[in-house]
Amino acid sequence: MLLPHSEFEPFRPRFPWYGPDLQTLRNTIFRTPVDVAGGERLVLPLGDGTGDALAARLDRPSDSRPKGRPLAVVVHGLGGDERSTYMIRTTRYLLSLGYPVVRLNLRGAGPSRALSGGHYHAGRSDDLAAALRALPPGLADRGIVLIGYSLGGNIVLKFMGEGAHGHDVRVAASVSAPIDLAATSRRILEPRNRLYHLKILKTMKAETLAPGAQLSPDERRAVEQARTVYEFDDTFVAPRNGYASADDYYAQNAALGFLDRIDRPTLVVHALNDPWIPTESYRTVDWSAYAHVSALLPRGGGHVGFHARGSITPWHDRAIARFFAGVV
Repeated sequence: MLLPHSEFEPFRPRFPWYGPDLQTLRNTIFRTPVDVAGGERLVLPLGDGTGDALAARLDRPSDSRPKGRPLAVVVHGLGGDERSTYMIRTTRYLLSLGYPVVRLNLRGAGPSRALSGGHYHAGRSDDLAAALRALPPGLADRGIVLIGYSLGGNIVLKFMGEGAHGHDVRVAASVSAPIDLAATSRRILEPRNRLYHLKILKTMKAETLAPGAQLSPDERRAVEQARTVYEFDDTFVAPRNGYASADDYYAQNAALGFLDRIDRPTLVVHALNDPWIPTESYRTVDWSAYAHVSALLPRGGGHVGFHARGSITPWHDRAIARFFAGVV
């Protein structure tokens, strides 16, 4: 269903973060916030024969916080990891509400690079499933709530559409997910996004070529020579993962194709002025057709922005917490 904004605190941008680009860039303009003190490193074997494992960070709420919350698992976006600004802010907020939090680093991202020669992509939901299976015994006894950002949001939605792979996921949410991967790929190539595109492509290449990555000479050459995100996906991501082309990779992994199979409460949060993702990807969806999917689509917020008046806690975090509270 399409949720009326009246059921949630309306999104109103906080000065001076007006417009889609300032909302989007605010997380990079300012220094990454100080991380939560302490925390426990988890190493989660994927068990797929590659020897790869994922690094995750577990933080637990203080003794003064409520007990009995499910485990929150948070998945980053393209070029991110557990240290990304939005990951730290979400973790701090969930801890304040009593949730233990696992920040998952996807295959080849951040601290996971030292543990894996492979690399994540927008549809690698089997890695999420394997990571949840590898969690320490007892950690998820009260169930799991999932949050995915941007590309990680597409993975979470696809995972939920695949029945959560048998895991006890009570509720999930995505933020700024590129649910139509092909349309998003075209959008990032538009002239107004030239600087974003150059930055994203540079980050993708650096992450993929980082020490520890296992690449053939042809794959390394494809990464180095890619001139666009589409070319990167077409000459490296697609063939490496068994897809015929970038278009085939996009078609098989876009969350749009999995929404109708989601069978438990899931919130989709997206700003209609997101500069990276076409508005039509969300406006043309008949949200009433999905019994278990709720969409919250404010006019503003940028891409993983949502810096709103009245609180330094991002608006999307507060909206997700309210949605979760109605379920768990």
